[in-house]
Amino acid sequence: MDARLRRLGSRLLVLRARDDVSDAVCAALKDWNIGKLCFESDTEPYALARDKRVTDFAAASGIEVFSPVSHTLFDPAEIIEKNGGRPPLTYQSFVATAGEPPKPVMEKYSELPPIGDTGGYELLPVPKLEELGYGDLSQEYIPPFRGGETEALKRMRESLQDKEWVAKFEKPKGDPSAFLKPATTVLSPYLKFGCLSARYFYHCIQDVYRSTKTHTKPPVSLAGQLLWRDFFYTVSFGTPNFHQMEGNKICKQIPWRENGELFVAWRDGRTGYPWIDAIMIQLRKWGWMHHLARHSVACFLTRGDLYIHWEQGRDVFERLLIDSDWAINNGNWLWLSCSSFFYQYHRIYSPISFGKKYDPNGDYIRHFIPVLKETCPRSTSTSLGLHP
Repeated sequence: MDARLRRLGSRLLVLRARDDVSDAVCAALKDWNIGKLCFESDTEPYALARDKRVTDFAAASGIEVFSPVSHTLFDPAEIIEKNGGRPPLTYQSFVATAGEPPKPVMEKYSELPPIGDTGGYELLPVPKLEELGYGDLSQEYIPPFRGGETEALKRMRESLQDKEWVAKFEKPKGDPSAFLKPATTVLSPYLKFGCLSARYFYHCIQDVYRSTKTHTKPPVSLAGQLLWRDFFYTVSFGTPNFHQMEGNKICKQIPWRENGELFVAWRDGRTGYPWIDAIMIQLRKWGWMHHLARHSVACFLTRGDLYIHWEQGRDVFERLLIDSDWAINNGNWLWLSCSSFFYQYHRIYSPISFGKKYDPNGDYIRHFIPVLKETCPRSTSTSLGLHP
């Protein structure tokens, strides 16, 4: 990002906050004599509180604020207002209320204004990993995903190049055991971090649809997945305490079991079920796994097998997923634990047969649990899912 900004005549400025991020921003606004503040609107509770402190300071200081909604297809507040002041609680009602998303802003800039007076602040280069508290990463396992807008656009174009695949995309279908070439776009981390515009992606998908005779429809289509994203954003924005069971009016109050030993075994990939353990090890190593793999381990932890609180699983995902998104992560755990949206959700992901269906030879399991390469030769591969 810094390199691209420098090519346009500007640069990336990084502020170090001693305690509260908003304090550092407010100090810079004052010291740099800023007249207009622009930032992307965010609907997470932490961000709302942070941004309110900054905008209150700006208003008191006579600073103009411009905060557009651009991280989602729609403005969640507008959807809730159109729905009578309540967030739509079903996907179908959300889509009916939302309509067609606006087109993305496509204007490109060849130059930007130079950095002005920074009020005596020392302009340091973008911090290196070591300065951010990370040690030597040379020996660490590096997942196969690179960050940044350039990589996001490259990955999107490669995914959309196969028009037949885009037209036939149908969730929840797909192979959760495909790891060398994942069975999805893996664009969720880039959407989460703002490296890829959801609106731009949506309209690029529509361009592909217009060039094909037929294509799948929401909710299972590729465009439908972006609508799911907005659905969870809208419900989370309009539901107090969305991230927890207590005080959450749309969440079923379930007497979950407390068992620290079983939870740690699930978290660390030591349950004894190779399919479940391989998924959790992939999560720890890669920070990502296929959505059906997520469904498997979420169901196993909650209503399927261990009956442990979904909030504990949510916290693990939040810490380890590179695409961890507050609204979507909480929404999916509420869904898969049958705590909200669907209370009679009869789809159970067997920790044995479901894995055997997609990974009959145990290739995925052996990759992430290499000890099984020796203990379970390929001739007995079907036993990988049978002996927890």
